[in-house]
Amino acid sequence: MSTIRVLVGTRKGAFILTSDGARERWRVDGPHFAGWEMYHLKGSPVDPDRIYASQSTGWHGQMMQRSDDGGRTWAPVGNTFAYEGEAGTHQWYDGTPHPWEFKRVWHVEPALDDPDTVYAGVEDAALFRTTDGGKTWKELPGLRTHGTGSQWQPGAGGLGLHTILIDPTDPKRMYVAISAAGAFRTEDGGTTWTPINRGLRSEYIPDPTAEVGHCVHRIALHPARPGVLFMQKHWDVMRSDDAGNSWREVSGNLPSDFGFPIDVHAHEPETIYVVPIKSDSEHFPPEGKLRVYRSRSGGDEWEALTEGLPQQDCYVNILRDAMAVDLLDPCGVYFGTTGGQVYMSPDGGDRWRPIVRDLPAVLSVEVQTLRA
Repeated sequence: MSTIRVLVGTRKGAFILTSDGARERWRVDGPHFAGWEMYHLKGSPVDPDRIYASQSTGWHGQMMQRSDDGGRTWAPVGNTFAYEGEAGTHQWYDGTPHPWEFKRVWHVEPALDDPDTVYAGVEDAALFRTTDGGKTWKELPGLRTHGTGSQWQPGAGGLGLHTILIDPTDPKRMYVAISAAGAFRTEDGGTTWTPINRGLRSEYIPDPTAEVGHCVHRIALHPARPGVLFMQKHWDVMRSDDAGNSWREVSGNLPSDFGFPIDVHAHEPETIYVVPIKSDSEHFPPEGKLRVYRSRSGGDEWEALTEGLPQQDCYVNILRDAMAVDLLDPCGVYFGTTGGQVYMSPDGGDRWRPIVRDLPAVLSVEVQTLRA
């Protein structure tokens, strides 16, 4: 029998939701790190008991935590992320006379082949890596010092590196996304980077078709087809069939093409999910109806998934890291809201129900499928 473990990061702590393969009854464990913003938690695909977590507060700054027993106990890791200097910031010494600072770790991405190797995307946008389980971290400076860096601007939430995707067929190939700079790809493990934004259009920047400067909210891929990418942008849902070299819009019949998360069905590479919200100034569902939209054709044609979701007076938001899928068949889909609900569908989106309510605002949702 399989076990499903849902890792939930919120504004005021982390929660771990556990169920068996039936996904009907759930145990809620938490809050861990009560009172802290838990930006992201993610488990290692190599070691199911290894989980990494990013925690921060405006008072104590940024810390990293690691669990080696599935979230039952935790220990801080990484002295380079310990509090230094002004509260709420971190000073990183890169050999220059004056350190630069970042505010928080937005996203942690464990390697696919080694539980001790993890990547961390931070604000302001930079990429770090540890190869010793989080004890020490080193920046991959080729991204932050990229020649286009002067054109990067913070989005409404800051200049955050929020997406890290590792190609399962080639671990030296990775994709990252930065708000608001765009998407980038490396072929050499993070030494050099190429902007991959051709085909994106953003009306609110000086050059709508610029190489960089686009506010990308999230990118996703299916492991069976790592060269096919899906993107939720600040306006527009996009698709690339050539590893990001070019993009085309697939917003189709969505009621709004503004949103934050995008994800792919575990077993159907052409089935993708988004959660539209009304606009960049009104961060709630159109008409106050919470609807997940599914495309079974990789975009353009979308269907609203509503059964079990509130269809009136609902004004929550779903953030970019707050949607995930499990690996069971049928595939389970999960998302968390700023209203503190975590919803799940055991059948690929046809039916939904809340598995927990009244949490603090949800920042991230990740799912581990643990085989017996």
